[in-house]
Amino acid sequence: MTLDIITADSLLPLRHGFFARAGGASSGVFAGLNCGYGSSDQHEAVAINRERVALAMEVPVAALIGVEQIHSANVVTVTDPAAPRPRADAMVTALPGVALSVLTADCQPVLLADAEAGVIGAAHAGWKGAMAGVLEATVDAMEALGASRAAIRAVIGPTISQRAYEVGPEFFDLFEAEDSRNARFFAQGAGDRLLFDLPAYGLYRLREAGIAQAEWTRHCTFSDPARFFSYRRSTHAQEADYGRLIAAIRL
Repeated sequence: MTLDIITADSLLPLRHGFFARAGGASSGVFAGLNCGYGSSDQHEAVAINRERVALAMEVPVAALIGVEQIHSANVVTVTDPAAPRPRADAMVTALPGVALSVLTADCQPVLLADAEAGVIGAAHAGWKGAMAGVLEATVDAMEALGASRAAIRAVIGPTISQRAYEVGPEFFDLFEAEDSRNARFFAQGAGDRLLFDLPAYGLYRLREAGIAQAEWTRHCTFSDPARFFSYRRSTHAQEADYGRLIAAIRL
C-alpha cells in the first residue's frame, strides 16, 4: 500500500512529510505505519516501517534521526548522524542528507526550515514541552546555525484538536498561572470540563518567536482513527498500547 504523506507548500522545496498510518507492516492496534520502537509492537514490523519512511525521504535508514523524547525543551544540534541521541524533544541541523524525525500520537509534530540558509528543525511539542519553550528553543538553535528568524517557516502536523482535548480545571489553572492570556486557548466543555486548543497554543508560541510563518495542517489525530494513531483515543478504548506517527524533514 502507498504511504499517506501530508506535506506543506511552505516547506517546499525541502523533502518533508507528516506520515499517516497507511502503508505500514504493523497489525492489530498498531495496524499501519507504526514507527515507534517504544511501543510493544513487533520490532521487525517497526523496522520495516522506518525503512519505508527512509525510502520516502530518500535517505539511508541510519540517516533517519530521532531522539529519546521526554516532553522537555531540550534541543539537539545534529553535527554527526552516527552520534548517540540524548534525551530531548527537538533537533536542528545544517547537514544535507540527514532526515530529522519526531514521533507523536496526539502531541504536535513541528517541522521548521529556513530553506535559503540550509537549516532545518523538528520538534515534538506536547503541552508540557510547548509550555517549557521547546518551540522557541528550536528557533534559537536554528538561528545559531545561521538561519534567519524572519525567514523560518514552521508547520504543525496532525495533532489532537480542541474539540477532542478535554481537560480539568487544574489544567486550566496551570496555564493561567503561566500567563493569564492563555485563557483564550480554552473553551467550556461539559460540567467543569474544558477543551484545550493545543495547535492554537503552538501557533501562538511560534508566532511570538518572530518567525516568518507558522501554520497547522488542520488534521486531528483523535477524530480520524483510520488515518492517525492517537494516545487519547486508545486510552478511551482501553487498548493495551498505541502506534506512533512519524514526521520528518531533510535538506
